[in-house]
Amino acid sequence: MEKVIVVGGGLAGVRAVEALRSKGYEGALTLVSAERHRPYDRPPLSKAVLAGDSDDTTVDADWDALRCDLLLGERATGLRLYEPGHGGVLASTAGDLPFDGLVIATGATPVTLPGDGRQHVLRTIDDSRDLRSRLTEGARIVIVGAGWIGAEVATTAAKKGCRVTVVEAADTPLANAIGPEVGALTAPWYAEAGVELRTGVKVAAVEHGGLALAGGGRIDADEVVVGIGVRPDVSWLDGSGLLVRRGVVTDGSFRAHQGEDEPGTPRPDIVAAGDCAAWWSARYGRRLLVEHWDTALNAPAIAAASLLGQDAAYDAAPYFWSEQFGRMVQYAGNHAASERLVHRGDPSGRKWAVVWLTGDRLDAVLTVGRPRDLVQARRVIAAGTPVDPEAIADPDVPVRQAVR
Repeated sequence: MEKVIVVGGGLAGVRAVEALRSKGYEGALTLVSAERHRPYDRPPLSKAVLAGDSDDTTVDADWDALRCDLLLGERATGLRLYEPGHGGVLASTAGDLPFDGLVIATGATPVTLPGDGRQHVLRTIDDSRDLRSRLTEGARIVIVGAGWIGAEVATTAAKKGCRVTVVEAADTPLANAIGPEVGALTAPWYAEAGVELRTGVKVAAVEHGGLALAGGGRIDADEVVVGIGVRPDVSWLDGSGLLVRRGVVTDGSFRAHQGEDEPGTPRPDIVAAGDCAAWWSARYGRRLLVEHWDTALNAPAIAAASLLGQDAAYDAAPYFWSEQFGRMVQYAGNHAASERLVHRGDPSGRKWAVVWLTGDRLDAVLTVGRPRDLVQARRVIAAGTPVDPEAIADPDVPVRQAVR
C-alpha cells in the first residue's frame, strides 16, 4: 500500500492519520476535509466555546511529523472503485485523487427543519461562534429538541440571561437516548434553570421570527436552534458500490462492505470509522451506529490496523457524557434489549444513577454526579462480570463490590 487517503477532518480523521503512522505505514498520506479549519474537537462546541470560555479546540497533531498532506476546504463528491484490494479514485472538489487505501471518516450532518426562517445548528466551530454572538441578555431563544445538544445549549443560553424555551416532540427529554422513564427525571432541571420546557409539541416549520407548530400555533423567537439529531454524511457514496444502511456498513474491524444487500463483501482496502460507520458489534450481536466522541477517538486505531492487514476488532461498550444544568451526566453500555431498570439513589437529588440489567448482567449505566459509579460500571460491563441486583441498587455499595 503506497497511497492512503483519509476523507474527513474531524477527530476520527486525525486519529486515523496518527494510527496509520504509528502502526508503520510509510507511504503517501492525504487528509481531505470539507472544513477550512485544521481538525478540532467537537464536544466543547456546545459547552466551553458556546459559553465563551474557549475559542480554539484544534487537535494537537504534529502534521509535519505525520507527513500528511492537508486538503482543507475540499469536499469528497464521489467514489469510483476498482476490484477489491486494488483501491480506486476519490472524486473531490480538489480533483480526482487515486488511492490504494481509503479511510472514510466524513462524520455526520445535523438534521434541519422545513421552513425559510433562520435556524441554527451546532456542528462546526463556526456554528458555535455564530450562535454565541446571538446569546445576549433578554434574547428569546427557542430550541427544538430536548436531547443532549438541546439541553447543553439551553444551559448556556439561560446562564447568559436569555429567555429560553425548549420544544420537544416526545413526552420527555432524552426519550430516544435513555428512554422516557429516565428522561422524565431530567425534566425538573429545566424549570430549576429558568427554562420553559414544552414536551409533546411538534414543529411544522421554522419561520421568520419563530416556529410554526403542527396543528396550529406559533412560538416567537429571536433565534431558533435545532438539535434533533444528525445523519451520517454518506450521500457522496451514492453509486459507489459500497453498502450503505444509514452509515457505511462495516464488520467489527471497520472494513467497508461492497454489494447491494447485507452483509455484502468486505473490502480490505477501505475502512470507515466514527459517526459514519455502522459497525457490527459482537458484544451486542447487532450493527451499531454510535455518534459520540469516544468512538471517534478509539475506533480509528482499529480501522487503521485493518487497512494495514493486521488483525484487529472493535468491541467497546459505547460511552458518552453531557454537561447540563450544573450536572455531569454520563452513560455507558447499551440498554436496547435490557430486561429491567434499577434505580441507584434518589433522582430528586443532585447525585444518583440508574442501571439496566438482563438477569445478573449489567448492560448499561447512567450516572448524574457519580463519576466513580460510571468508571467502575464501565469495567464491569466490559468484563461481563455478573452483579448482585440488590447490591447494585444500593448507592452506598460501590459498583465494584456489587459483582458476584
